[in-house]
Amino acid sequence: MKLWPFRRTTIETKSLADPDEAIFAILSGGSTYGPVHPLSEPAVSAAVTTISNAAATLDLHLVKRDDTSADVKHPALDLLRGHVNEWTSGSDLIRDLITQALTADAGGIAWVNKSGDGRPLEIIRYTAGRITVEYAGDGSGRPSYTVNGRSVPASDVVHIRGPFSKCPVSLAYPTISAAVAMSRYVEFLFKRMARPGGVVEVPTGAGEKAVQNMIAGWNAAYGGADNAGGTAFLFDGATFKQIALASTDAQFVENRRWQLEDIARAFNISSVMLGDLTKSSYANAWQKYREFLSVTLMPWLKALESAFDRALLTDDERALYAFKFDIDDLTRVDLEKRATAISSLVASRVLNPNEARTWLDTGLAPYAGGNEFANPNTGASQPGSQEQPVND
Repeated sequence: MKLWPFRRTTIETKSLADPDEAIFAILSGGSTYGPVHPLSEPAVSAAVTTISNAAATLDLHLVKRDDTSADVKHPALDLLRGHVNEWTSGSDLIRDLITQALTADAGGIAWVNKSGDGRPLEIIRYTAGRITVEYAGDGSGRPSYTVNGRSVPASDVVHIRGPFSKCPVSLAYPTISAAVAMSRYVEFLFKRMARPGGVVEVPTGAGEKAVQNMIAGWNAAYGGADNAGGTAFLFDGATFKQIALASTDAQFVENRRWQLEDIARAFNISSVMLGDLTKSSYANAWQKYREFLSVTLMPWLKALESAFDRALLTDDERALYAFKFDIDDLTRVDLEKRATAISSLVASRVLNPNEARTWLDTGLAPYAGGNEFANPNTGASQPGSQEQPVND
């Protein structure tokens, strides 16, 4: 029964798992800069974007454990290669799961909607707070999941997280806060035309009202970039003394570079991948890229593969099949090195010429006799070794 005009209002609830700006300000340690999201620091956003986008651009396969040469037809693979639901593509899901694992302590979590016979129909990644995880208090680490307050089995949840109970952003909070503070310092400095501050000295006996009027007049006449370059006028015996830059100000660039390197360490990524090329050269750039694949990206790819196996395959299917990311695109080198490597593999009879042509991805068609495993540098396969016809 409803009594007009009285009505029941919805009570707004807030969660630490999905904090708004007010809660974030409380948790920010009383920073005088107000609530600042960690991703506002370019080094942090670059690290998260580099890792998550690299994972999202790789091809995903479902292969037999004893034969990885061909894909297995499965509805889960169709979802991840196409669209996991009506509004999310498979690559977007992978990108967002990695991003959430890097920035949220709970990790990247998505719910799998399955049919009665266990086939995955769609995968939905909810915002933080809508899907939660709690761990058993007996120390076993067994997780319990809820989606919008409804308990769901762990077999219906894709969950990836880092090796610690907190994400890299949380663990690196002091370093990120220092970097944000330095960014704000630059912002405020250049708002004042990148000039050091000064001191206005007034004679003894100046009243409080006179000082306040002088401050207001000074800010109105000379404050901000629009009033830069003007001539200052002082009165009543006031003098202005400029404050010189300290040595720490002169080393600001070095301090900023150190902050970038420290943030890179928090994400286990080379600072070269974040745009710092001071220690990079043509000779070691490829090595840094290989380090990114093996040290930074590969652990997250393995976590995704395991999470997809557990949530998208049945017990019987997991014994036969496995999800695998194709990392060939990340292991390719320049054409000269690839040609040398392929030539060596053909000469050692690991590849035949037609297989080598497919490795180049140039669309070269196979040729007759190209399926033979022979060393072109020895024996009858060498140029000129064939008996030439004699012209009469």
